[in-house]
Amino acid sequence: MLQVDIDTKMKFLHGLSNKTRVQILESIKEDEKTVSQIVQDLNGNQSNISQHLTCLKGCGLVVGRQDGKYVYYRVRNQLVRDLLTMIDVVLEDVEKDVACCDSHID
Repeated sequence: MLQVDIDTKMKFLHGLSNKTRVQILESIKEDEKTVSQIVQDLNGNQSNISQHLTCLKGCGLVVGRQDGKYVYYRVRNQLVRDLLTMIDVVLEDVEKDVACCDSHID
């Protein structure tokens, strides 16, 4: 069985622990986009989106590609896309329980 350090695993999961970051991932799940395109999709502000993209890049979920003056962001690879899809599949089964859960602890 693959062994991953628990602290590293938590840092990775941190990338998925924020609504804006998940919205960004969904926005670029199928197509690469510039920050401006992501800002438009999310109706957000550029500074905030850029900060979240930095986190997602740091967690290994997103990569950027420079093209002239623009940077295009995309989900790192098919494994990350599969993970996002699997989260949706699991949530279909447990959505009601998650929605009612009030016992989140840090």
